Order: sequence, then C-alpha cells, then structure tokens
Amino acid sequence: MDNVTKEMTIGEILVTAPEVAPVLMEAGMHCLGCPASQAESLEEAAMVHGIDVDELMERIKSL
Repeated sequence: MDNVTKEMTIGEILVTAPEVAPVLMEAGMHCLGCPASQAESLEEAAMVHGIDVDELMERIKSL
C-alpha cells in the first residue's frame, strides 16, 4: 500500500484506498466520515487519537 502517506487526509486515503477503513476503525478512528477527516492528515488524526502514526502506517503498508 505504497500509495498512502501519513500526510494525506483521511478523506483522500478513503478515496484512494478504501480498504484502509477497517484498519483505521480498529485503531480507534471511528469518525471516518466526520468533517474533520476531510481536512485532517492521518498524522494529525493519529496524534489526536493518541495513536503512533508509524505503527499505523506499518499496518496500512501490510495490506
């Protein structure tokens, strides 16, 4: 899953790679459709949710 970066917004990720949604949900990001997800990068969202973005990226890359 090399087309997903931590700089992308959640919205961009879901359009580019919808199969990432379950990984984000499992990590605790349950508001994938909320307005903030359209403007918040994966890195920013991870920080807000107390998630290690590098670990999250490893899980995404393994898809």
